[in-house]
Amino acid sequence: MLKAPLTYLYDFNHADDEMRRYIFHEFAANGAKYMVLSDLFMSRMLSDRNLGKILTGELNAEGLSFADAHSVFGPFTDLNCPVPEARPEMILRQKLALHMTAAMGVKTITIHVGNETHYPEYPLEEQFDCVRRSLDELLPLAEQLGVVICIENIWYKINTPERLLALKNDFPTDALGFCYDAGHANLMARGRDFPDSNPYKAWNGDTPVWEDHALEKMLPFVVNCHLHDNRGVRDEHRIPGYGTVDWDHVTSLLSRAPRLQVVQSEVLPVRGHDSIRDVCAAFARLAEKF
Repeated sequence: MLKAPLTYLYDFNHADDEMRRYIFHEFAANGAKYMVLSDLFMSRMLSDRNLGKILTGELNAEGLSFADAHSVFGPFTDLNCPVPEARPEMILRQKLALHMTAAMGVKTITIHVGNETHYPEYPLEEQFDCVRRSLDELLPLAEQLGVVICIENIWYKINTPERLLALKNDFPTDALGFCYDAGHANLMARGRDFPDSNPYKAWNGDTPVWEDHALEKMLPFVVNCHLHDNRGVRDEHRIPGYGTVDWDHVTSLLSRAPRLQVVQSEVLPVRGHDSIRDVCAAFARLAEKF
């Protein structure tokens, strides 16, 4: 049985304020206790200081709360941003995200290392050094606020388990941990069978370094995790059981993760046309496997 909090993501970009309150109600009615302080909420809170209080009030009305966070991400926002004039703004945004996370009572935040293809004119190692410099600036604040920055495996050269482990070796502080993403790991394990898979495209003509043991490598430092399914081709964010993720294997390992604080459903119901009821039911079944 899962002991860590189970928190749910929703693609709220498709919902106005009234619909958002209804969606919170539907999650609560189907047994959810926690929601994700998502990158969308973070982005909107950066421009509307009152939104945090509004969201807290709406959650409290349904008996819900936030249990983990995902920072804003994308070009000029990720840790690998190498553009000199953009880096100060990126650091400020991520520091604000850390402050907002702490203010909302959340203890973990996933921040993307980034995707090297956003900056093709900059060598990979130069971008990786930018990640180190970013963590140099952000980790002291995370330690001060009592928030763990979690970096996640994706399917690019710069965010493989080996790259994450290299960063952890450079920054042994407990303020840095890993976010294991089951869907991304499945792409790097199964994508070899599909010439049009996300990894083949991301590695831009080079053969991807396929990975069958991402979770085993990351496990000692996994603090939160993103659980969702796909068929090994695209990052579909579907319900567990839809695709080819080996959930018995994943849950068996995660149940032994020494630093695990929270488990997240990163299913995107609108994208996959999945009902909230079905999402919650699927994760109730998955929780029994831990």
